[in-house]
Amino acid sequence: MGVIARRTALTAAVLGAGSAALAGCGSPLDPRGGGGGEIALTVATNAISGGKNADEAEWIEQWVIPRFVARQREQGVDVRVDFLPSGVDDEQYKTKLALDLKAHAGPDIMSLDGIWVGEFAQAEYIKPLREVAGPDVADWAGWRQISAKVRALARFEGRLYGIPAGTDARVLYFHKPLFRRAQLPVDWQPGSWQDILDAARKLKRLQGVIPLQINAGTAMGEATTMQGVLPLLFGAGGRLAKGDRWYGDTPELRAVLGFYRDVYRSGLGDPKLQQEAKGRDKSFERFAEGSLGILAEGDYFWRDVISPETGIAPMKRRDNDVGYALIPARARHEATGGRDHVSLSGGAVHVLNPHTRHPRQAFELLTALHSAPALKARLGDAAMITERDDVNDAVLDKDPMLRFCADKALPVTTFRPPLAAYTAVSLALQEATARVVAGKSPESAAQAYRKELEEVLGGSDHIIG
Repeated sequence: MGVIARRTALTAAVLGAGSAALAGCGSPLDPRGGGGGEIALTVATNAISGGKNADEAEWIEQWVIPRFVARQREQGVDVRVDFLPSGVDDEQYKTKLALDLKAHAGPDIMSLDGIWVGEFAQAEYIKPLREVAGPDVADWAGWRQISAKVRALARFEGRLYGIPAGTDARVLYFHKPLFRRAQLPVDWQPGSWQDILDAARKLKRLQGVIPLQINAGTAMGEATTMQGVLPLLFGAGGRLAKGDRWYGDTPELRAVLGFYRDVYRSGLGDPKLQQEAKGRDKSFERFAEGSLGILAEGDYFWRDVISPETGIAPMKRRDNDVGYALIPARARHEATGGRDHVSLSGGAVHVLNPHTRHPRQAFELLTALHSAPALKARLGDAAMITERDDVNDAVLDKDPMLRFCADKALPVTTFRPPLAAYTAVSLALQEATARVVAGKSPESAAQAYRKELEEVLGGSDHIIG
C-alpha cells in the first residue's frame, strides 16, 4: 500500500476504477437538480427494495421521505427527495461514492461504514458537519440522546462528520444446558481470560462438545478481528493504532496470540472450523444444536442467527437456553483504561456531501432520518440497538439481551480505527491467528505480523513496537 498519506487507499481505489466507473455515476447522482424554486435532495445507502437491506430502503422511501416532504411544505419549502438505492458489494458501493465525491457530485446524504469515515476525511471527500451545515448543527436536540461513546463512531481526529446510524456490541454467549451438564453456573460472568479457559476445560469433559469458539484465521474474515483479536487486545490493555501509527509486535499482542494457543492447542476449540470457508456458519449451527459451549459474537447472533422465528439457525428455546456475559479483561483492571470488561462496536454513519447546494435542508433531512419517531417506525415490533438512548429505552425492554448490550456492553466498548490501512492491518491480524492455530508460537506469529505491517505501511515509520 505504501507510506500512509492523506489520500492513500481511497485515492488508489478511485483511480483504479477508471473513467468507465465515472461514466456510470452521471447526473442521476447529482443533487443539483430541481428548477422553479424546488429544492432537490438525494439520499444514498447500500440498500434496495427487494434486495440487500430491503427494510432500510423501504423505510426511507415509504416513511422518512414522505413525512419530511410534507413537513417542509408546511413550512413553505418545496422539496423533492429521491432515494438512490444500491444493492452491491460494500467495496463497490464505497468506490462509487468516492468517485462521485471526487467529481464534486453525488448524493446530498450518504451512508458510510464507520471505518470509512477517516479514510474519506483524509481524502478530503467529506468535511465535518459544522463546516458543511454551519454552527447551528450543535443545536439539534437529538444530540442529547446520542451518548459520547456512540458519537465516537462518527468522529475522526476529534471532529464530528455525521450522525451514527445505530451500533452493536460483542459479548460471550454460552449454552446453559451444556453449562448445567458441566456443573457450571448458568449466571456465568467470567472475570478473566483464565475463567474462560477454566469453563472451557469443564465443557471439554462432555462428549461431542466443542468447548469454545473464538474466531481465528482468514476464512472467518473480519469476524476474526471483530469478535476475537480486538476484544482480546483491548482486554489485555493493548491498542491497535495511535494517530496514523500502528502497534506491531507488542506484549499485549503476544498475550492475545497466547490465548489463541491455549484454546486451540489444548482441544478447547476446533481448529478445523477456523480453516473452512463456512466455518463461522458451522459454529452457529453447532451452538444452536447444543454441541458448542461458549461463543464470542455480536448481538447480530442473537437477533438474526438464533432468533426463534426468523433466525438462520433458530433456537426455539433461545431465551431459556442461551446465556450472555461481558468479555472480561485478561485480569481485573487490565483492559484499556483500567476496565474490567470490554466490547467492540461497529455501525454506519450518515454524512453530508460537502458540495450540496442545500446544506440547511440536507441537514434537516439528515436529522429526520435520526428522529425518534423515524427510528421507532423502522423497528416496528423488532428490537435493535439504535444510536438514540430514548429510543433504546422504549424498544429494548422487550429484549433483555439487547438491553444488556446497551446498558452494560456499550459503556465499555471500543471502535475500530477509521483509517485507510485498517483493512490490510485486519487481514494481517487474521493471518497471525491462523499461524498460531496451525502450530506456530505466539512469538513467531507476532514477529511475522510486524513484518507484514512493514509491507502494508511501506516501512517501519508508521509502526510502534
